[in-house]
Amino acid sequence: MAYFKFKKIACLILIIFISTVQFAQQRTGNIVEYFGKEKVNEISEGKLLHIFKNALSLKIQDFSFNSSSFPKEPVFERFLMNPDLKVVENEVFDIDFSGKELKWKVISTDETNTFSNEDLNSSYVYLTYKSNVEKTVLFEASGHTMFIVNGLPHEGDHYDFGWNLIPLKLKKGTNVFVLKVGRFPRIRARLIEPEKPVQFTTRDLTMPDILVEETKDYKGAIRVINASNTWVKNYTIVSELFGITKESKLISIPPMSVLKVPFSIASVSNETNLGTAELMVKLKNNQNQVVSNKTIQLEVKSKYQHHKKTFISSIDGSVQYYSVAPSTDKNSEKQALFLSVHGASVEAVNQANAYEKKDWGNVVAPTNRRPFGFAWEDWGRLDALEVLEDAKNIYQPNPTKIYLTGHSMGGHGTWYLGATYPDKFASIAPCAGYPDLLLYRDSFLKKTLELPQEELTKIGITPEIAYNLNEPSQLTAVEKLMKRAGNPSRTLKLIRNYLHFGVYVLHGEKDDVVPTYIARDMRERLGTFHNDFTYYEYPDGTHWYGNHSLDWYKIFNFFKERTLKNPNDIKNLEFYTASPGVSASSNFITIHQQKIPFEISSFNFSKENSCTIDTENVSLLEVDLTKLNDTITKIVVDGQEINIETNSKLFLNSENGKWTVVNNPSIQEKGPHRNGGFKDAFRHNVVFVYATNGSKIENEWYYNKAKFDAETFWYKANGCIEIIKDVDFNLKKYTNRNVIIYGNKTNNTAWNKLLKNSPIQVENGLVNFGSKKLKGNQWGMYFTVPRNDSDFASIGVVTASGLQGMKATYANHYLVNGTTFPDVLLFDDSVLLNGDKDVKCAGFFGNDWSIEKGDFKWK
Repeated sequence: MAYFKFKKIACLILIIFISTVQFAQQRTGNIVEYFGKEKVNEISEGKLLHIFKNALSLKIQDFSFNSSSFPKEPVFERFLMNPDLKVVENEVFDIDFSGKELKWKVISTDETNTFSNEDLNSSYVYLTYKSNVEKTVLFEASGHTMFIVNGLPHEGDHYDFGWNLIPLKLKKGTNVFVLKVGRFPRIRARLIEPEKPVQFTTRDLTMPDILVEETKDYKGAIRVINASNTWVKNYTIVSELFGITKESKLISIPPMSVLKVPFSIASVSNETNLGTAELMVKLKNNQNQVVSNKTIQLEVKSKYQHHKKTFISSIDGSVQYYSVAPSTDKNSEKQALFLSVHGASVEAVNQANAYEKKDWGNVVAPTNRRPFGFAWEDWGRLDALEVLEDAKNIYQPNPTKIYLTGHSMGGHGTWYLGATYPDKFASIAPCAGYPDLLLYRDSFLKKTLELPQEELTKIGITPEIAYNLNEPSQLTAVEKLMKRAGNPSRTLKLIRNYLHFGVYVLHGEKDDVVPTYIARDMRERLGTFHNDFTYYEYPDGTHWYGNHSLDWYKIFNFFKERTLKNPNDIKNLEFYTASPGVSASSNFITIHQQKIPFEISSFNFSKENSCTIDTENVSLLEVDLTKLNDTITKIVVDGQEINIETNSKLFLNSENGKWTVVNNPSIQEKGPHRNGGFKDAFRHNVVFVYATNGSKIENEWYYNKAKFDAETFWYKANGCIEIIKDVDFNLKKYTNRNVIIYGNKTNNTAWNKLLKNSPIQVENGLVNFGSKKLKGNQWGMYFTVPRNDSDFASIGVVTASGLQGMKATYANHYLVNGTTFPDVLLFDDSVLLNGDKDVKCAGFFGNDWSIEKGDFKWK
């Protein structure tokens, strides 16, 4: 009983922590523009058909402090495994830690037609709708993390934006919706009868500012609803701005789905008046008929004003934006560039607007893909890199004057990106930041447990509960390997990379959102090895005490005094990484391969007396001597002398403790271009390919699973994922693009085109895993392998050996930051109830992408 009780207390502490952060973000103003204030309430996509005003709710505490790769979902497990399941008032779901029955209770909406009650925290909401006929509707709900309708999962509206519109075909009879309540204890749910089968919605636009000095076309993005049973093919969008039209062809949109699509917008003349302009957009079908149109307000500005820029992302072909606080100096070339990363819930526009314009450089604020996004990890990290490259191409900054800063979650992004890419920045300045996301979350429980026992008792934490909370969890070998896959995000393991540059730490003296002790801890850590950092606590400063919480003049004075080092001036160089696929290089040395995948690898270079390199966990190393002016004739690597004839690119391989000079590494092996981790498959203009060659149930499941993942990537990453049938996949048409396969060898016809030589083969009733053969229909798998017809593209596989295994793959926490996914995960349907602890196998392929040379753990 004490075990369950202490978990309940832990959950209460977590809820208090989340509430504190959210409240602080809502009340700070200016830079922190909380999206809930902009919630969409009006319906323009059709006629309101039904408002859900009565429901059942079930409260089940979520005891986790950090995101799991496999969340425990006993409620969803029942509705996934039994799509026809119905529940009634006071039906008992289970019993809690005290033996009390957990019952479905009746709830009703308030005057705003919202289910709103503090007791909805950690709850599920059960809705039903009886339809007299089969009917197509748009399900519009908000405040939920995800939902299941008639046994199939869909993405939710975590942040209560009011954006989600999910086309559904209601069956005749009772339709069951089960929603998991999100970070706020409120849910709204409505059914809309769509005005048209295919139409625009202006919920969640991505638009540029139009700059009168620029002559190139712009990119915008708008969502297209396909509430029909047929594919939307060969449609176009025609945009018109000041009488100038641009036509854009759309990728195909699957039936019963919504896709946010890119389109072109014309430039304007430099004589155009500044202010608001109307952009007309028309959606034309393959018969050139207009099926939908909208008018969108755009801002026409000068490039010397704060403004937004858009670009096409190479991750998924979507339109992303970043915001700019331009330099006041209109003439000077080779100015500085300041990359500023925002905090949780902050729009990039508000981040840039918090800065006064500088007279020696441009401030550029990327989006992290969304205001909450990925905490600047995963696709948030890639977004920061894409924006940095785009801004460098536009502004052509002095390459030695590129700087990194950010506030709150952006302070974390500064610590993290600075540690991950240390040779990209001349200095960094984290403001109100925390170095490690998981440690930050855990720190609140830790600080609570440091209270005197008398205080703990007052909040219900007995000595026994405190002891249990302090006990470290016992991880299985499989869980330990899964945890290792998260090492690229463990910033403190890369802490010595800060030796590359100067560090300015700014924190409010009385910050209770990111507590000041976190900054003080970093000051202490830096003090043990770093000789170029400044620490400043703003007197009486809270988390946000005005724009100078990040636009602090002393930071920019600090930046101005520092530049990136010329490689020829470097006498000592240390570099650390957990994956060459995330970060491989510093200056002229690159780690291509590791001995133990995703453990920390490093090199320590010195040319004080002679040229030496000491390494840890490195099996393939590149030294680019062409970047150095010195004539080097000998390098000592881990104590072994290697003679060199000319300054060139040198590749060194370590085997059995001996280094040898080798030829260029094979692109078919692991390296910086493609190093694995399942999440890495979701990039390089990824396309989802679903099975159509199975049974009716299989085809429906894999199609919906692909749609669910695409919905999630849109919501979390402002994404645009192309989904196609297996029979429509063509190697040449989709060349050099990453592919996610949904299905197995039996039911997905693209399997043999892409995975014929994969070391893992999955078919109905059987998994061939190297020398192991696993029979049964309960197996599910995620794995990634290289695409053999590409120098860099990968294949991700979401597969199962049968119906039970298919249901086990329902969750897509591989699209959530803070979760950890190695190359391969094998599991069965028990993970729905028991989570990570029931994963049967986790592992990394070898550097040759083989199982035999890989690192796998089994349960």
